[in-house]
Amino acid sequence: MAEYIGVEEARNLPGLRLVLTRGVPGPWGETAKGMFHVKGIPFARVAQEGGQPNAELEAWTGQANAPQALFEDEAPRSGWAEIILLAERLAPEPPLLPRDAAERAELFGLGFLIAGEEGYGWQRRLMLLHPMLSLPESQLPADNPLRQIMSRLGNRYGYSAEAAEAAPERAAAVLRVLSARLDAQKRDGSPYFFGHTLTALDVMWAAFCALLKPLPEEQCRFAPMLRAQYTAEDPRILEAASPRLLEHRDFVYEKHLGLPIDL
Repeated sequence: MAEYIGVEEARNLPGLRLVLTRGVPGPWGETAKGMFHVKGIPFARVAQEGGQPNAELEAWTGQANAPQALFEDEAPRSGWAEIILLAERLAPEPPLLPRDAAERAELFGLGFLIAGEEGYGWQRRLMLLHPMLSLPESQLPADNPLRQIMSRLGNRYGYSAEAAEAAPERAAAVLRVLSARLDAQKRDGSPYFFGHTLTALDVMWAAFCALLKPLPEEQCRFAPMLRAQYTAEDPRILEAASPRLLEHRDFVYEKHLGLPIDL
């Protein structure tokens, strides 16, 4: 089990502190962990409790969510792109962004399709929230703690029944783009999304693949109920998910990120 520290202790620490949801392979958090791991940048893990108010954390950083990267006295970073750029600045080698400006722009565009607002992770979150938030209050009252947690998350992701119903096809569209990219790269003799070396997009997709099919229990141990929710079952998503997407995930973890995952 990974070692976490509380907010009070973290506030007084120098160096890099990474706010992570304890015990959950949240893809945004796992992406951040992966970036710093590849760069060899040590960090202290600060516990965030999923779905909870996290008032002490919000009082410190102004945000209750995870991940957040806090380096020295600099402002907190919670966006996926700004966390990547922080990692690049702290340890330029090995680079995780292409040198070529056009390729770099393309990487951030594909990254937005995966991790950005309305991207793959966003759509899968809407799908996870829908079964609970679509229940009438007679079955799940407004004052039920689980309903309150789901509502908090729903507000964060702009939940509506209409958005949740559109989510599977939107998620599938992203998978088709990523699959086509990996197919083209394979024809060029590369297992990576860009060129012939690891980039931030490889790390990102390996992490977000948890919202398609999580790694096996022996490689990533977390709550069975959450594992079931993370596992995609919608036929539109399964049809769009080429085997190459999971093969890429396995390759990146085995060669670059290491297993098992310590949550």
